[in-house]
Amino acid sequence: MKFAALLSLVWLVTPGLMCSTTFAAGEFALLREERIGSLRIGLPEKDILKAVNCSLTRGPDELWGADGAYHQKWEYVGCGVTLSMVSEKKGAAKSIESISIVSPSTLSTKKNIQIGSAKQEVIKAYKFHWNKEDSKLSGAYVAGFIYGGLIFTFKANKVDSIFLGATAE
Repeated sequence: MKFAALLSLVWLVTPGLMCSTTFAAGEFALLREERIGSLRIGLPEKDILKAVNCSLTRGPDELWGADGAYHQKWEYVGCGVTLSMVSEKKGAAKSIESISIVSPSTLSTKKNIQIGSAKQEVIKAYKFHWNKEDSKLSGAYVAGFIYGGLIFTFKANKVDSIFLGATAE
């Protein structure tokens, strides 16, 4: 079982672990289905190398005690893409745990939102996924929720960054 899925399962079955908020399995649908370009949560590294055509800087492969997995940051600075990668063993093939994009990225979400899109486009595209509470707490537009979803930040009412993944554990 992938670590992101395992953590999601732990969150679903452990009462009180998430600030006494309960989530239905369908609330993780956006996280599972959403794409940024051809990148998605769980995409294996062999497929990433085909999807992003910029020079790559890899951070150290670090063991996290919280989940017992090895995590590594992959930065494609020239493309404005940062990936959080995860594997079960040190040095093993990894898969995407989260995706962040900023300028100069030209990648877009499944609903054609990209860096520079108008805030109103985001609101219209993701209105059925809007999480008012998490958005209020974070100051960003949260589609899904902070435990798994899309998070948009804005500058001058234009998308400044897009994050797909979990920002809280």
